[in-house]
Amino acid sequence: MTTLLSTVLTDDAALFALRRAGREICSMLGLDAHAQVRLATALSELGRAALDVGPVEVELRTARRHGTVRLQAELRPAAALQTSGDPADGGLPAARRLVDSVEVSADGRRVVLTVELGASVRLDDAAVELLARSVSAGPATDALDELRLQNADLLRAHDELRVQQEELRRLNAELQETNRHARAMYDQLSAELEETNSGVVALYAELDERSQELQATNEAKSRFLRNVSHELRSPVNSIIGLASLLAESPLDGDQTQQVAYVRDSAGTLLTLVDELLDLARAEAGHQDVTPEPIDLTALFDELRGTIAPLTRPGVELVVAAAHGVSLVSDRDLLARVLRNLLTNAVKFTEAGSVRLDATTDDVGRAVLTVRDTGVGIPADQVATIFEEFVQVPNHLQPSVRGTGLGLPYARRTAEALGGSLVARSEAGEGSTFTVTLPSLEASPDVVAPAVSGAGTDGTAPDGAAPTPVPVAAPAPSLGHVLVVDDDRAFGAVVAGFLRDEASQVSVAHDPRHALALLRDGPADAVVLDVCMPGIDGATLLSRVRATQPAIPAVLMSSGPPPEVPDQAGPFAFLPKSGMDRPSLVAALQDQERPDR
Repeated sequence: MTTLLSTVLTDDAALFALRRAGREICSMLGLDAHAQVRLATALSELGRAALDVGPVEVELRTARRHGTVRLQAELRPAAALQTSGDPADGGLPAARRLVDSVEVSADGRRVVLTVELGASVRLDDAAVELLARSVSAGPATDALDELRLQNADLLRAHDELRVQQEELRRLNAELQETNRHARAMYDQLSAELEETNSGVVALYAELDERSQELQATNEAKSRFLRNVSHELRSPVNSIIGLASLLAESPLDGDQTQQVAYVRDSAGTLLTLVDELLDLARAEAGHQDVTPEPIDLTALFDELRGTIAPLTRPGVELVVAAAHGVSLVSDRDLLARVLRNLLTNAVKFTEAGSVRLDATTDDVGRAVLTVRDTGVGIPADQVATIFEEFVQVPNHLQPSVRGTGLGLPYARRTAEALGGSLVARSEAGEGSTFTVTLPSLEASPDVVAPAVSGAGTDGTAPDGAAPTPVPVAAPAPSLGHVLVVDDDRAFGAVVAGFLRDEASQVSVAHDPRHALALLRDGPADAVVLDVCMPGIDGATLLSRVRATQPAIPAVLMSSGPPPEVPDQAGPFAFLPKSGMDRPSLVAALQDQERPDR
């Protein structure tokens, strides 16, 4: 701390000298004109208030604190000063507004004004001493000179204020113009936003309408596929059956080959029809999922036996053991998914291997994987293989073609089972298809399929005796068999299957004709089509059993097993696509009445 000026105020002349000294010190320290006027005015206001009560001791000094320099003026009046009041009245309240800080002692007889000079001001001892000498050697000041200086300060402040007011008016005008443009832009944006919102609302309404139309179209498509597929199955089944009968007839070599071509072509067409129907059922959510504990080892053995004949020479079919993997799901649907994946794998694999594995992941889900070393799929086309009717171009095996329905059906079926199906492949590197299913524990809620008649495995529900459909050895005559089918061609096929096994075969092409024949004379067995106009096969069987409770019966259909009333009793169900002479004869012989 270094003292620059020490004096005593006793009159107005000394006050004028103090004001001038304060301004000069600020100028020597490099402060601007505003800072000079502020400190000089603060000293003047505070000194004038102090003189009212007597002489005032004044000391101007520099001080350093935390690396910065500050200018301080300490006034010691003879009596305490008034610390509150209107700043316009001058005194200590006015001084507070002009400097950085004002400290007043508790007794009001010591006041310190402080102006912060900042870190940029550097004062060494020599500079401070020179500053002190300059202040003490300053010229004497009279009232007139001080008045001139104050007037000059006032005029300068007035000019600066006028410039600031002009600048403020200009800025206000610019701000008003900016506000006007902003308001106009806001109004425009609001109008555009309202128009856009109206368009969005209209678009959502249109999208909702389109969605409903699309849903209706999709339902119509699914309905069409189901109906057309069913209508196509009947004549295709008839073609297959008639070809089977022709194959049993005396034919030469060329005729035998031609009949085989007919059967193969019809079988391919039936496969396509089945895929269409399965996909339509999956899309419509009409797949009935019947969960049950699955013996994966037995299922894998079954798949191995089915796929092995399709495998090319030189390709190894590897079905890994499924020990330790428990799964509760729909066995038939899972078998379809895996059979589809394995069939695709062997179709596009000419060398190497096709492998089926079963494991569990970290959360206990069953993971079934089909890997092959075949031609593979380009990575950018893997996602498209699950779209209906999409076939990825196969340059390595252009002769291998499909329907483009198998993989979409497999994915939808996996999702219906509560799981997922994903693919990973690269061209020339083979493919990997992974089915992930929840590995649920078996519970008492797991029940058999909700079908009153026999299932596809030939068993009868509701406690009825099972009616398996094995290939039986030749047996005694079946007696009189009544065949009822509105498809005349397939009715002829069934009659042809039975001509060597039954003593008499009657064919009716509608249920009313069948009931009339039974009134003329009872039959020893009946083979009934499920889907017929008027009275369906299940209802017809109930009526037949009303008069002949123990008559052996076979229900046949191009679709799934029917729901049959309890009063219809036990029966065997055979799909038309898989019916042949041995399976039909075995199904009837297995139900022969005890009295025969």
